[in-house]
Amino acid sequence: MKKKSSAPRQSLGNLLPKLVVAPTFVIAIIFIYGFMLLNAWLSFSSSRLLPTYDWAGTIQYEKLFANDRWWVAAENLLLFGGLFIVICLLLGLFLAIFLDQKIRAEGAIRTIYLYPMALSFIVTGTAWKWILNPELGVQRLVREMGFESFTFDWLVNTEMAIYTVVIAGVWQSSGFVMALCLAGLRGIDDNIIKAAKVDGASMPLIYRKIIIPGLRPVFFSALIVLTHIAIKSFDLIVALTGGGPGFATDVPATFMYTYSFTRGQIGLGSAASMMMLMAVAAIIVPYLYSELRKKKDEH
Repeated sequence: MKKKSSAPRQSLGNLLPKLVVAPTFVIAIIFIYGFMLLNAWLSFSSSRLLPTYDWAGTIQYEKLFANDRWWVAAENLLLFGGLFIVICLLLGLFLAIFLDQKIRAEGAIRTIYLYPMALSFIVTGTAWKWILNPELGVQRLVREMGFESFTFDWLVNTEMAIYTVVIAGVWQSSGFVMALCLAGLRGIDDNIIKAAKVDGASMPLIYRKIIIPGLRPVFFSALIVLTHIAIKSFDLIVALTGGGPGFATDVPATFMYTYSFTRGQIGLGSAASMMMLMAVAAIIVPYLYSELRKKKDEH
């Protein structure tokens, strides 16, 4: 009798976690993947101010690729994304190596470096907008110190404005890379380093030949995350520059928002968002494939 009574309890215990997770799973399917499919359909429709569900072929993509502002946004994303990713990786690695030297107050310093990650991009963009504003920030401060000819007007300079976005993005995200690299450094076997020292290798050579190559998986993970951040960096740019001056800091995310919700061209905005999705997929899918293949090979 005890075995019969325990069977329903066991089946209920197995079913309960699935019932708890089911609503979240259904909501994710509908409101994430469902709307992704809806957006894909709208990109092939003739939607303008309001969505329509007719089939118009690739006309929206043809308009998108014929739009000069789209190519400006794409170039800005390549420039911003390239600098943002490279500087974050290099600066994060340098900070991780610095903290790995068992310095005093490591916990406090690590917290300071990681603190920007606790802020949203809206807060980061607003703060750096004040700092870089020629009338309020660095330029005014230096001039009040007596250097009247000092100029730092990147925020309002069409040629340099994109670099202010890089500065703000690096300030927020380099601490994240530092944390990943530091965890990787702490995971390297000390016996390998000791053996290299016994063979007469210097620390710079050990870092170059042994430690940094051993962080390859960490760099790859950081690259995936940073690329994703760069592609969807809408809130940082809106808060910092608003896409300006002119279109100097316009990126695909701001382009999509402007055409979808300001200019009443939902179909064109949907096509732009699908191009962003494909850019993310081009990075995420190979990564997932390599991870699944690696696990399959291990088994």
